[in-house]
Amino acid sequence: MPAAPHPLTLPLLSGNRRALAKAITLSESTRPEHEAQAQSLLSEMLPRAGKSIRVGLTGVPGVGKSTFIEALGVRLADAGHRVAVLAVDPSSARTGGSIMGDKTRMPRLTVHPNAFIRPSPSGGTLGGVARRTREAVTLCEAAGYDVILVETVGVGQSETQVAAMTDLFVLLTLPNAGDELQGIKRGIMELADICVVNKADTNPQAAVRAQTELRTALTLLTPHDAPWRPVALRASALTGEGLGAVWETAERYAQEVDLGVRRQAQAAQWFDELLREAAWRAFRAGVDGAQLQALRADVAAGRLTAVQGVAALLGGHSSTPQR
Repeated sequence: MPAAPHPLTLPLLSGNRRALAKAITLSESTRPEHEAQAQSLLSEMLPRAGKSIRVGLTGVPGVGKSTFIEALGVRLADAGHRVAVLAVDPSSARTGGSIMGDKTRMPRLTVHPNAFIRPSPSGGTLGGVARRTREAVTLCEAAGYDVILVETVGVGQSETQVAAMTDLFVLLTLPNAGDELQGIKRGIMELADICVVNKADTNPQAAVRAQTELRTALTLLTPHDAPWRPVALRASALTGEGLGAVWETAERYAQEVDLGVRRQAQAAQWFDELLREAAWRAFRAGVDGAQLQALRADVAAGRLTAVQGVAALLGGHSSTPQR
């Protein structure tokens, strides 16, 4: 007999926000029995997922990410879209919970009937990206949300993680682009599909200059054979100026870029990352802890090179004879 569906399956597929919140909480749990339940539920949701546009957003400090996301989200929700915001918060070192509290920073979007906001603690993972954000995206899509906005912590490395799980990546910057461009890593610029000069209303002339400088930088950074030429725009989350153009550009991106191929590559990459993590955990479980510490001490003291230390450690786990 086929297994009975998970109790959350039907309410989740009907778009029940409480069920969605419970499902994401289940997927974030580290208890083995919860993880098994979450994977069973996710396997049921996979056929219903994949029908959204996934947008990652990051920005320099003070750029107004939450205000921008709320303004864009309300605009889309008012137009009939169902918008899910997955805002990855830094984790509290004391409790492990979210610090920034995105729901308090997006009061209008929080109460909108077409919106769902999930502040999720990063759990200290690389770059601050929550361990189960990918699963949360799948659950939101299965619940009928057709726009998924993923906000990064903005701690330096989370951008690459978010870009690897979204369809397009939006970089927000400020009107004083001359100084800001100096502080933006080239790697982050290379990830951007759309750059937006936010707070354009505060200094319109500076915003125009910033947009021009961004266009030049993006032209230099983009390969000639790239399937998409990154776009630089101006907007104001406060006045609403330019928000329509931002979303129109995102929709054009979704039409011009093969999202199916992109998502297949991302899923394969995610599998490889999980495999490396699982292989490392399995290796650590079977390795002699004392030998590991002794070899690490030898490398630290300069008695062995790091390559020699690793080779010595792997000697007992390899069929290749030692030289």
